[in-house]
Amino acid sequence: MNNKKYDFELEFKVRDYECDLQGVVNNSVYQNYLEHTRHEFMKTIGLDFSDMFQRGIVAVVARIELAYKQALQSGDRFVCNLNVEQNGLKYIFYQDIYRLPDQKLCLKAMVTTTTIINGRLACSDEIAKTIEKVVAKREI
Repeated sequence: MNNKKYDFELEFKVRDYECDLQGVVNNSVYQNYLEHTRHEFMKTIGLDFSDMFQRGIVAVVARIELAYKQALQSGDRFVCNLNVEQNGLKYIFYQDIYRLPDQKLCLKAMVTTTTIINGRLACSDEIAKTIEKVVAKREI
């Protein structure tokens, strides 16, 4: 059973077309799950990618590390969890995918992102302050 505290979680169900000939979710599809979870999380904390882009703040993925643990199959329900922290110019998302209802760990990921502001690599004060609040809430 998973008892880890997360900043955010989002539930999904595997669709048939996400699976390969072996009947399991194709490895590349997991990155879609992770990205969608990050985007939904950002919306819930008041950060909108489209709005930021319009203001010259571009959030980009710099690095992704994935550790596949257990394959998901068509029809499986699962939850994608995340925690976030800031480290200098980096915003690091620690994401785990658990199959439901047995809470079997399927994937561990560390996604390192950063921002380009008006064409230059830089830290977004807006994102940094928002992440700081999220981390403070988690530590309560």
